[in-house]
Amino acid sequence: MQFGIFTVGDVTPDPTTGQTVSEAERIRIMVTVALKAEEVGLDVFATGEHHNPPFVPSSPTTMLGYIAARTERLQLSTATTLITTNDPVKIAEDYAMLQHLAGGRVDLMMGRGNMGPVYPWFGQDIRNGIPLAYENYALLHRLWREDVVDWEGRFRTPLTGFTSTPRPLDGVPPFVWHGSIRSPEIAEQAAFYGDGFFHNNIFWPNDHVRKMVALYRRRFEHYGHGPADQGIVGLGGHVFMRKSSQDAIREFRPYFDHAPVYGGSMSLEDYMEQTPMTIGSPQQVIDRTMGFREFVGDYQRQLFIADHGGLPLKTVLEQLDILGEQVVPALRREFAALRPSQVPDGPPIHPAVRASEAAHGSAAGDPPTGEPSVGAATPIETAVESVPA
Repeated sequence: MQFGIFTVGDVTPDPTTGQTVSEAERIRIMVTVALKAEEVGLDVFATGEHHNPPFVPSSPTTMLGYIAARTERLQLSTATTLITTNDPVKIAEDYAMLQHLAGGRVDLMMGRGNMGPVYPWFGQDIRNGIPLAYENYALLHRLWREDVVDWEGRFRTPLTGFTSTPRPLDGVPPFVWHGSIRSPEIAEQAAFYGDGFFHNNIFWPNDHVRKMVALYRRRFEHYGHGPADQGIVGLGGHVFMRKSSQDAIREFRPYFDHAPVYGGSMSLEDYMEQTPMTIGSPQQVIDRTMGFREFVGDYQRQLFIADHGGLPLKTVLEQLDILGEQVVPALRREFAALRPSQVPDGPPIHPAVRASEAAHGSAAGDPPTGEPSVGAATPIETAVESVPA
């Protein structure tokens, strides 16, 4: 199983000091967090994609390419790649280039984002969000698998005899997650292609997450990719830890209250009760995270957000030390002990990465059995399960 960190790259005043870092400082902080993640033994660093204040990561491939040059084994990913407002041709080329530079240590998460204004900024209409996600990814999927593509769709100009360059490293496209917190259509899309499904459950109660993951697993099996329990699932989470839960809550409260993602929504106590956010001791984080398995089954990737809301870098690095020294080793042991042998213990990784890990004696997650077998003419069926909006 993979464990890692994701960031949304917000520039938020520290509510305890009133100080705000510059954009340049915030970008350097994100890089420092990624390097620290590798140092403490985490597997993944993922960055969001935003095009509006107070967020700075507008160019994920630029940042991840820089981090790739300064790391050796860290898997580089996105917490969102905006499949609706980015040109799929540019995504195909940018991430294939990053894949080459990083020696295969790249995957990415497709999403529609949660900022409505981004659509007109890039010439799109938010009312076409789901159709854009479907059409753009269908094209991206072909661009990475076919050397020459003829294509015509609804939302962009046609392609005739087009070849995206560079081609994926060794002919193996980056693994793709489809991320959604509310849309069953995206769980359906992930299942159709045999890709991964990521539910960033920092906002939602367990029952909603359970329904979304169950839908993905059921449809994964329906489309012939293997048994439902072999679907590739990832979850998000938000943690803050101190030796005692009282100390953790007291220190984290002002950051929660002023965070651009959470601030003003409800009290910290109510939020912790109603969502998987865990503010407490390392053991509480271990217990709560192990509890995710009870409503989604065995899964393959767990990402935590740890640098949100103006937390000072020193504090964020302390959180990563706790994760690396106390929390993740325990989670690895406990998840491994419970996982059935037929269930993948991680998402597929590039053969070049697997060869490198084997040469250095590192463990790696096994890919799911078999290759995806999606018929090009088969339509994506509309999901029928009722999921809270």
